[in-house]
Amino acid sequence: MTTHAGHAAQGPAQDAAAIEREDSKLQRKLGFWSLLAAGLGSVIGSGWLFASMYAARAAGPAALLSWVVGGVLMLMVALVYAELGMVRPESGGLVRYPLYSNGRLAATVIGVAMWLAYVSNPPTEAAGVVQYAAAWLPGVYDASAGVLTPPGLALAVLLMAGFVLLNYFGVRLFARANNVVTAIKILVPLLTLALLLASGFDHAGASGGLANLSAHGGFAPLGYAQALGAVASAGLIFAYTGFRNIVELSGEAVNPRRDIPRSLIATLLLTIALYLALQLAFLVALPPQLLAGGWHGVNMKSPFADLARMLGLSWLYWMLMADAMISPSGSAIVFTSANARNLYGIAKNGLLPRALMHVHAASGVPRRALLINFLVGVALLLPLPSWHAIVRPLSAVIVFTFSIGAVALPVFRAEGIGAAADRLPGMRVVAPLAFIVSTLVMYWASWSVLRATLPVMLAAVLWYAWMHLRARAAGSRGFAAAATTFDAADWQGGAWLLVYLALTYLLSWLSTRGGLGWFGEGAGSALAVVLSLGCYAWGVRAGRRYVRARGPGFA
Repeated sequence: MTTHAGHAAQGPAQDAAAIEREDSKLQRKLGFWSLLAAGLGSVIGSGWLFASMYAARAAGPAALLSWVVGGVLMLMVALVYAELGMVRPESGGLVRYPLYSNGRLAATVIGVAMWLAYVSNPPTEAAGVVQYAAAWLPGVYDASAGVLTPPGLALAVLLMAGFVLLNYFGVRLFARANNVVTAIKILVPLLTLALLLASGFDHAGASGGLANLSAHGGFAPLGYAQALGAVASAGLIFAYTGFRNIVELSGEAVNPRRDIPRSLIATLLLTIALYLALQLAFLVALPPQLLAGGWHGVNMKSPFADLARMLGLSWLYWMLMADAMISPSGSAIVFTSANARNLYGIAKNGLLPRALMHVHAASGVPRRALLINFLVGVALLLPLPSWHAIVRPLSAVIVFTFSIGAVALPVFRAEGIGAAADRLPGMRVVAPLAFIVSTLVMYWASWSVLRATLPVMLAAVLWYAWMHLRARAAGSRGFAAAATTFDAADWQGGAWLLVYLALTYLLSWLSTRGGLGWFGEGAGSALAVVLSLGCYAWGVRAGRRYVRARGPGFA
């Protein structure tokens, strides 16, 4: 690998060589269909089983609007990362791009927040499996409290261990297993929505039909603000975000410049259509008596399966109960794989012990990262033992971590990083729009949700502070050598991100969305747009100065 003029900022030459040596162990065996299966397999997980109910509870029929807003946001973000993946295909790329464009402070805050957000996926999916399995395994889920019981927690941990084992022996085994699982996962939701839509439109059984869209307080009985807030709080963003695993696996793609953008865009377009149809099917199939207390009162242990049973579709009920084991498990298998690359990327950034920057030569898998993620996932599952409890606060974190890509892309372009052939049309508009909408989704999530993310963000900032002080005081023995390069350039490249976070939290705290109520919905959203535009421009300028002073750190 030819070093950039500023590569010295990334650590000694031997550290760059160590990174290249570990990257070379990764096996490039993923083609378009495997990448598409990874994307679809990640997106179609527990989200389709639960998010339609939680979105309906939060927004009523206006949940359809929530899926559109969330889908458009994720499509814009996917386009941003499609170009970044073409310019720099790299496993663990989502935590590496901030380092290349804005330095170590930005990379630490984004990387740690992203890791903590996504390491929750396997326990989330395992919790979803056990929640559905409660239909024939009594005692694993407490429906009244909405949490897993001790036996349910033990079963969830065993499932998580299985996810690790399926990734432990190589990317080829992972890809083959995931292709088969994904095919099943697509067929079952399609059959479900077809039957539930039919029952709703012809009023078969006890369905409320199209009247449900207007008869219980109108299309937006809880207000359109609730529909926007549901994008982050009801699990919609969580349901969509599996697309990022395509980027995380880009270092193992056979032809990343061709297949990364194709598989990303196809994944998002297909799943937007699927989730919209599933939401409509859920709305029209609900029996009217379940809405006697309003949309907030809808509460089912196994939403789509319970609906099938109420409508007399017993065979669909049992098929859904079986698929409830397959869909979340398939998604968790992909996330387990991608999150190991995520942690591997953080170690390459010099923010974790060098031992985690290791790829097992025979399997091409960062096995140590797999095991660390498993242990952290178990620790997350214990205090948050339900699907919604884990998803609700972390969706806002996920949106935040994606916003940095919209800053990295114009920095790469302006500083001539990447060939003209690797540039997608329209990104001068899409990138800032993606940043703006990300800010709006965080703001719409409400102060109660955003406040719950403070520990994650604080942990990310404190990690950078600790690493900075450690590097200055005692060097970085036991850590990647690049950790010694914490300096003013990193601060200048990433200070805007801390200001952006602080102002976003302040804006939410002062709003009517669970805060002090100083300004209304329209004024708050307008202020969020102004805030995002200012911070976006600052972030791009800071990134350009950083790259000019230090270089992006790769050839």
